[in-house]
Amino acid sequence: MGPRRRNVSLNPYKGRRVERRPGFSRFIRRCNSVAACTTAHVTRGSLRYHTRVIDLRIGEFDYRIRALKDRQQFFDPDEEAERAGVPPAMWSIFGQLWPAGVHLAQEIAKRDVRGLRILEIGCGLALSSLVLRRGGADVTATDQHPLAERFLHHNCGLNHVSEVAYCHLDWRDDIDLTLGKFDLIVGSDVLYERNHATLLSNVIQLYAGTDAEILIADPGRGNCGAWTGAMLAKGFTSTESRFSVEGRTALSGRLMKLHR
Repeated sequence: MGPRRRNVSLNPYKGRRVERRPGFSRFIRRCNSVAACTTAHVTRGSLRYHTRVIDLRIGEFDYRIRALKDRQQFFDPDEEAERAGVPPAMWSIFGQLWPAGVHLAQEIAKRDVRGLRILEIGCGLALSSLVLRRGGADVTATDQHPLAERFLHHNCGLNHVSEVAYCHLDWRDDIDLTLGKFDLIVGSDVLYERNHATLLSNVIQLYAGTDAEILIADPGRGNCGAWTGAMLAKGFTSTESRFSVEGRTALSGRLMKLHR
């Protein structure tokens, strides 16, 4: 069964053709997990981007994640993504498997999440949502990219994971309060713009339950301090641990844990 759909309007994806480049295969290592990558062409309908499938192990399970082939992929003929706040330069970001996201998923896999209501913000490929759902949590994945729901649906099927709810969520707009409150809110690499610290803290305050925990993994961007400060001002307490990120200085990654 595919993901439940809330407040999402998907583009029919008709229009121009983008450049196609030769396929490739390679291996990537993310946070002590080896991911085998194979490429595939998206030919259904009139879609004009290429994807790959990444195999990696999270905790005790193997996962297969459909991702965009690379960061050069782009297809927004009706400018739906741009209207949603995703400019062309950022269009492919949602469709990559980032080190902070893999580290967050590894951390989540260690926990007993059965029966918890959990919100993933800026889910992208929703790796953490898949891990949480397999662990027995009631998960809602959110993002603002028009293709996030499509990839979530496909990745649920690839991994034989039961339904994951999805909600289109733009932090700049009026927030859908019908989602209710959550026991745990998670996200990875969601502080890559300066204004995200304020926007994210406001969203979390609205959705965090009385005893909620917040878990945010960041590769070492410069906006963590501002976000943590905003959360402390809202009455949360904070601790953090460090992790290594390939291509960055030692232990530049930060796993921030906050409690209400």
